[in-house]
Amino acid sequence: MHVKKVLQNGSVFDAAVLDISTADILTKFKKAINLQADLGLGLGVPNAASAPHTLLNGFKNLVAVSAASGFEFPQAKAMLDAAKNAPAAGAGPAATTGAAAAEAPKEEEKEEEEDVDMGGLFGGDDDDY
Repeated sequence: MHVKKVLQNGSVFDAAVLDISTADILTKFKKAINLQADLGLGLGVPNAASAPHTLLNGFKNLVAVSAASGFEFPQAKAMLDAAKNAPAAGAGPAATTGAAAAEAPKEEEKEEEEDVDMGGLFGGDDDDY
């Protein structure tokens, strides 16, 4: 038997609908969960998918307050110590130091002129303010 069409609840589908793998189903499920989390976070409505993100963002805010105020709690101290001991952002294992840095060509800084004249579009000079 070779299935060509599928009839379900009055709708007709191609037989290709039946060729769905487990990986396809998981991919679609993950997309739906991410969409649910995005909607919950965007609307400010907590749901099961957005709750972990909300808790993590709250923890990040607590660590930021801890860093700014000097008030410490064990988890924030651990995070701040890890951040202090982490390598600088963008510095890979092949970072130039010492003589290699001296030999590296330096880029010239170019200043771009800003075109401020808008032809009186906003009522004239900015000196009036």
